[in-house]
Amino acid sequence: MSPLSRREFIAAGAAAGAGLVIGFYLPHKGPGREETFAPNAYLKIAADGRITVMLTRSEMGQGVSTSLPMILAEELEADWKQISIEQAGASTLYGDQSTGGSASVKSMWDPLRKAGASAREMLISAAAMEWGVPRSMCKAENSTVVYSSSNRRATYGQLAVTAATLPVPVDPPLKKDAKGYKIVGQRVPRLDTLSKVAGTAGFGIDFRLPSMKHAVLARCPVIGGKIAKFDDNESKKISGVSYVGKISDSAIAVVAESVWGAMEGRRALNVTWDEGPNRDLNSAAIYAGLKKSASDKAVTLYTTGDISKAFGRRVDGEYQLPFMAHAPMEPGNSVAHFRGSECEIWSPTQVPQDVRDSVAAAIGLDPDNVKVNITYIGGGFGRRLEHDYAVEAALVSKAINAPVQVLWTREDDMRNSTYRPASYHRLSAMLDGRGWPISFSHRIVMPSINIQKGFPADNGTDAEVKDEASFTYAFPNAVIDYVMTETPVPLGWMRSVNALQAGFASESFLDELAQVGGKDPLELRLHLLEKDENINGWQSARIRGVLQLAAEKAGWGKPLAPGHYQGIATFGSFNSYMAEVVEISMENDQPRIHRVVGAIDCGQVVNPNILEQQIHGAIIFALTNALHAQITIDKGRVVQGNFDDYPPIRMNEAPLVEAYFVESTEAPTGAGEPPVPPLAPALCNAIYAAMKKRIRALPILS
Repeated sequence: MSPLSRREFIAAGAAAGAGLVIGFYLPHKGPGREETFAPNAYLKIAADGRITVMLTRSEMGQGVSTSLPMILAEELEADWKQISIEQAGASTLYGDQSTGGSASVKSMWDPLRKAGASAREMLISAAAMEWGVPRSMCKAENSTVVYSSSNRRATYGQLAVTAATLPVPVDPPLKKDAKGYKIVGQRVPRLDTLSKVAGTAGFGIDFRLPSMKHAVLARCPVIGGKIAKFDDNESKKISGVSYVGKISDSAIAVVAESVWGAMEGRRALNVTWDEGPNRDLNSAAIYAGLKKSASDKAVTLYTTGDISKAFGRRVDGEYQLPFMAHAPMEPGNSVAHFRGSECEIWSPTQVPQDVRDSVAAAIGLDPDNVKVNITYIGGGFGRRLEHDYAVEAALVSKAINAPVQVLWTREDDMRNSTYRPASYHRLSAMLDGRGWPISFSHRIVMPSINIQKGFPADNGTDAEVKDEASFTYAFPNAVIDYVMTETPVPLGWMRSVNALQAGFASESFLDELAQVGGKDPLELRLHLLEKDENINGWQSARIRGVLQLAAEKAGWGKPLAPGHYQGIATFGSFNSYMAEVVEISMENDQPRIHRVVGAIDCGQVVNPNILEQQIHGAIIFALTNALHAQITIDKGRVVQGNFDDYPPIRMNEAPLVEAYFVESTEAPTGAGEPPVPPLAPALCNAIYAAMKKRIRALPILS
């Protein structure tokens, strides 16, 4: 192994900027740092043996504050009891710090392994140099280096000073066999559990600064509307209100000594809104427009064979999904302190670097003069991929020249949010004389999140739609295409993004094909997956594996309790494979969900406990979407405002959830989002099994 040259150092940094490899920095000495070993940007080892791993992703309940340190600690040969974490703010050291797309473990797998392995190799070399013994006779174990001939040993803390003087290995050896893992793959307790149980965890909504003010904003209730004029005389009469002012064309800030005072000041504010061009917008018109657009020219996402040459029994289907809100339990908030030439932000964000850049642009600073601190997030689901909370806080802080917390109410969060797009789906298939499908077509009609946000189109389409409208079955003839529409309704990435829409329509329709062709739904799917092949980038064997695992664990095809019925579905998203079986009974023509069995193939599992928690949480989230979630528009306004008219599922609705995973040594892939798409179709397929009634639009309990 050779030290990192200047050219290699610059190249590594550039690659890290693209999120590809570890972002190295050169070890150095300085005042007060002689006894700290920091071989790279992810790791610090103190002389007392404490090991600090920098957390470069946001913790929002998905467990990255434990799973990511586990990856580094495995290659470091660390004693897990000595591991602690430090949350990294927005930085240029780590490449892309975005938390989303179920990519945290996937994207950090190699960088963190290399970070741990580099430090391990340097510590072994330090021990060999101090002892004057052959390096080949030394090995690392449990935060110590041991000399095999005499069992002499030194702790990592004792070796820190010497290790810090050594060159950083460019390509350290990594463990080849997962059977040798001591930490990865184990049910290690989460590092954030104690603070959350004790109430000491630092969520954004809890953050306070000395002399901090509190602000709420009055925003135009009509989508795309603006402020015409406002009268703040009554607001300024409210005790504690110190500032009322316009911070954008569509928002007025009310600042007070307390949240309640700011809310009372906002209630007293007299605003006349310019409702703009969307004052008559409504859901019925939006859905009619989507259906009409299905006849427009489409962009092909996937094709094989020729559906025009397939003849047999034709089956057609139409499906529809509504706008949906993220509805995280912690509403939007951020704290900002503008200090003239610099600004500091404390925010529950999934995108600290984007927050830094957006805040800098909004208040006229260089991004290097904006510091972003990441707090724990009380539910993200993609909503914290937006920057609005932090930008508002920075603008208000600049206006009042004081630290301030901007807090959104539940109604603010529901009615001024970004939403999962509404969509319409037109499907068609041909069955041969034996009832097997020989062609399949699926037209997706939906506005694009990326295009609305200003990202460039990819050959006339949204590349994310193509990626997430996965097609995993070996039909002889098939076409998936997409009609990209527009909507003034603000769109945002939401857990599983476009995969929910595509999965609900295609997996529900596949069940229709099984029913019409006289096939068992599992039998039909396995028939289309019987050969081991690559289908549109997906491995049929892995989809088949999760289907069979879920079916086996759920007892598919075996007698059920009287009045119980099952539905099955599978879908590939975020590079992972997921299948689910839902077991229900019907009570007063409404489904009662008793049991959901989920099976995932997401490659190497870092922590089985956290994976199971991810599957449980995603299934409960998906059940809320399927049963209740619907954002409707009337007179240009979002109708729903709180959990009374946008209800999460209640405890008495929650089923028993069983989570299983396929043992794998493949590199890790996504886990937080893949369980969402199969749930709704599996549930609707179970309802059909019970009632012979096909659910073609969500939510089920609308």
